[in-house]
Amino acid sequence: MTKRSSQSLVRTKMLQARFSPIEYEMIRSKAQDASMSLAELTRRCVLLRPIPPPPPRLGRVTVATYLELSRIGNNINQLAKATNTAIKMQVPPPAEPELLQELLELLRHCQREIAKTFIEEEDEETDDWQPD
Repeated sequence: MTKRSSQSLVRTKMLQARFSPIEYEMIRSKAQDASMSLAELTRRCVLLRPIPPPPPRLGRVTVATYLELSRIGNNINQLAKATNTAIKMQVPPPAEPELLQELLELLRHCQREIAKTFIEEEDEETDDWQPD
């Protein structure tokens, strides 16, 4: 079957993409190394590679909780500043510095745990494509 005899292989649609000079040179070099045209390399990369699933959406409750934890963290930081100022002025502090530090660490731990529920760490994508 020749290219002209099959209407399904006639490519009439075009996509445009913008690249920096460095990106363009990298793509051109890959195509040259694989003995392919830029169009063929692009088609293979776009059509044959799997698309990663989107990250899970963050629920409204989780967002509200995360924001509230941030506000609490700001209050703890203000208390810590007031405590440090009181200690420097040799006045009894409003809170124990060790307790404030422990509280701040617990708060940060909570924020990290919430963040884990919706942020997937991206695996470094390796370029394992090989020409036919």
